[in-house]
Amino acid sequence: MTMQNVMYALIFLSVAGVVMGLYLWLGRSMVLGRRLAALGQATSPPDTTAVPGPVWQAKIVHIAKPMAWLSTPKEGWESSTFRARFMQAGLRGAGWPVIFFGAKTFLTLALPATLLLLGGVATVSASLTSAVSSLLPLATLGYYIPNLALAMLSHRRRREIREALPDAVDLMTVCVEAGLGLDAAMNRSGEEMTLRSQALADEFNLVALERRVGSTRENALRNLVLRTGVEDVATFVTILLQTEHFGTNVADSLRILSETVREQRKTRAEETAAKIPLKLLFPLIFFMFPSLFLVLLGPAMISVYRVLLPTLSGGNG
Repeated sequence: MTMQNVMYALIFLSVAGVVMGLYLWLGRSMVLGRRLAALGQATSPPDTTAVPGPVWQAKIVHIAKPMAWLSTPKEGWESSTFRARFMQAGLRGAGWPVIFFGAKTFLTLALPATLLLLGGVATVSASLTSAVSSLLPLATLGYYIPNLALAMLSHRRRREIREALPDAVDLMTVCVEAGLGLDAAMNRSGEEMTLRSQALADEFNLVALERRVGSTRENALRNLVLRTGVEDVATFVTILLQTEHFGTNVADSLRILSETVREQRKTRAEETAAKIPLKLLFPLIFFMFPSLFLVLLGPAMISVYRVLLPTLSGGNG
């Protein structure tokens, strides 16, 4: 490791130490406020379930909490659409936002630090501008990697719910025709959908729990749309609410909805199949066609090189 790398590493550690020191110094009032609030609530039993979930999750939350403060947005983000992204990804625990923002801070600092320790800056240039241009993209990448992971989890979960919804609607149709009410049919469908889609089964169970605690059916179903973020679920909820409002037959509405959702799923599959030739065009042009030309024209070019060039060279001589 050269002296320049050591200097960059020391500068990075110094800045990180100053930031952590400011955080600890500014956080003393917050800690004092929490302690006073705890003393004011001394009559209540202690909260031993602050971070529900597995033991490893609680340990990660404890480690990530000091770093999460640097990248956590201002107050009020819990009620914004950003909180809905955690629910749509299936991350409902209280510790997941702390892990998310802690990972953003850690990766933002760790990736440039890794480049400094590995000596990547010295190989680029000795100027400060080149060093900043090398470290800034890594810091930006580290900051947005958790966002990409959250988006992938949310997309995979929405796709699972979208594909399993027609089967759940069919089960609800059978249950309603058998004489069950709408809430009981949804609860029964959630139990049976555990093997098909655990995500959709959990959402139906949450709707049933909201109904048990006294929430109205409209609020419970609209919360279902908010937690899933799937357009087919929004259509499903709209039909159920209109059926309840106008007093039409629930079984007929569910049967029509099931056919509609299946047609939409078939249409999406056909659209995906129609995009395959276009997606295969670039791999064919850049990877398969050169190899094919090399295999087909390679022997001919070798023969031309062996036969034609000696002839031309003899004719010139």
